[in-house]
Amino acid sequence: MLESLVPKRVFLTKGVGRHKEKLVSFEMALRDAGIQALNYVQVSSIFPPGAKLISKEEGQKLLKPGEIAFIVMSRNDTDEPHRLISASVGLALPADKDTYGYLSEHHAHGLTDEECGDYAEDIAAQMLATTLGVSFDEDTSWDERQEFWKLSDEIVKTKNITQSAIGQRNMWTTVISAGVLVLDHEITKNDNNSIGNK
Repeated sequence: MLESLVPKRVFLTKGVGRHKEKLVSFEMALRDAGIQALNYVQVSSIFPPGAKLISKEEGQKLLKPGEIAFIVMSRNDTDEPHRLISASVGLALPADKDTYGYLSEHHAHGLTDEECGDYAEDIAAQMLATTLGVSFDEDTSWDERQEFWKLSDEIVKTKNITQSAIGQRNMWTTVISAGVLVLDHEITKNDNNSIGNK
């Protein structure tokens, strides 16, 4: 049934990897994020209505190695020494749980965790606000808009997950941030094949 393809849970994770090979550095970042054993399909950018935001640890227990998983991912990499890179996923959730929210991806060079994360969070909040018909001034600063979202009774939560790193000589550095959308499974608590038990 198509209904079963609407995820019921979402968790956020992040990672950094380093290796002389670019692809392997990406694999190391996936391992650091705890999602290396998934066959992922990259999607954007809807937080499903009624879905629950859960912890990474709880989410890992619901997934099995080799499973096809839908992921909103931001990725960045560099082989330049001393170059600051960052990748972020922002989240904005509506007060009405029957309405969908937004996940946004942003990656950048030269931005700190806070700067990249705030930007991704702001993008998600803006997309949700326009969907809900909430008017706001696009020229105001993120801090001012963030205060506005808090005062609005339409948007209940904004947050982000961000990974940054500084490039090293003769080495690829990859950073990722991800929102993993978990489909409903029948899974036992003692299932030793879950990702979290690896």
